Amino acid sequence: MPAFDLPLTELERHRPDIEEPADFDAFWTSTLKEAGQTDAVVSVRRVETGLRLTRTWDVTFRGFAGDPVRAWFSLPAGAGELLPSVVEFAGYGRGRGLPHERLTWLNAGYAHLLMDNRGQGDQYGCGGDTPDPHAAAPGGPGPAVRGLLCAADYHYRRLITDAVRAVAAVRGLPGVDPGRTVAVGNSQGGGLALAVAGLVPDLAAVLVTAPLLCGIRRALDLTDAGPYGEIAAYLSVHRGAEHAAYRTLSYVEGVSFARRAQAPAHFGVGLRDTVCPPSGTYAAFNRYAELAGTEPRKEIHAYPFNGHEGGDAVQVRRQLDWLETVLTDRRR
Repeated sequence: MPAFDLPLTELERHRPDIEEPADFDAFWTSTLKEAGQTDAVVSVRRVETGLRLTRTWDVTFRGFAGDPVRAWFSLPAGAGELLPSVVEFAGYGRGRGLPHERLTWLNAGYAHLLMDNRGQGDQYGCGGDTPDPHAAAPGGPGPAVRGLLCAADYHYRRLITDAVRAVAAVRGLPGVDPGRTVAVGNSQGGGLALAVAGLVPDLAAVLVTAPLLCGIRRALDLTDAGPYGEIAAYLSVHRGAEHAAYRTLSYVEGVSFARRAQAPAHFGVGLRDTVCPPSGTYAAFNRYAELAGTEPRKEIHAYPFNGHEGGDAVQVRRQLDWLETVLTDRRR
């Protein structure tokens, strides 16, 4: 697929106005207050993985409405000091899988929590273990359209709340320095990490690549691929439901979360990405922290000939180097 979005020179200046509901902050304050009324961690059970250089636990924590959410928590074997933690969020349709699938951050010396996606896990990978007991609201079969016509019922209200609670959970686990917590994700995971950055004011850093849920209205005009295509397909059947859907989506718009974020941020984007169009990533990057009253360190890496895979392993290496520098500076 050739480049289909704005030219790079325009992307670098792309700061679109976002239709943000007047009660955006109140909506999320109320949602998170309800979810935070109990301790996050429910259970922590050691598991054997066959990996001699790591230790792994099966963690259950309370997410949206106190629902149990599963996660893998791992530490490098023999770690003798409190470690910074990386909370990683998985892509659309993927669950937490098996504990040996995601080892990069662990091998880099970080404590690592991989959150399961409620009601997902059946499209690729090795599955998930967290049901979504609130998925009965009107909407299509895919997560992106579950409860689409009402913000209170929408799937991403629950999933974003789970992501915020995952940060609270990891900070209560042994071996973790709660002051050095990092949110990481690609695609849907990137959208969740960006939401966490906007809702948790004391993150140490956030790293996102090709984030979903950024520049949603424009993405729906540009692509029929992936999750956005599911929304378009639903609206093609439910003609006249656009207003309700757009209002719901405005409460999970990644650019709105990015505006409120304060942590140092590292972005990556493939300029031929038809799943999460690059204009959404640049909109979030260019408006990042504009409401925070600070100017945190941020950078973005663009890959002109790559699609949704972005910089892939090259981007991960850049993330590793950047995060080490940011956390070293934080300790000084």
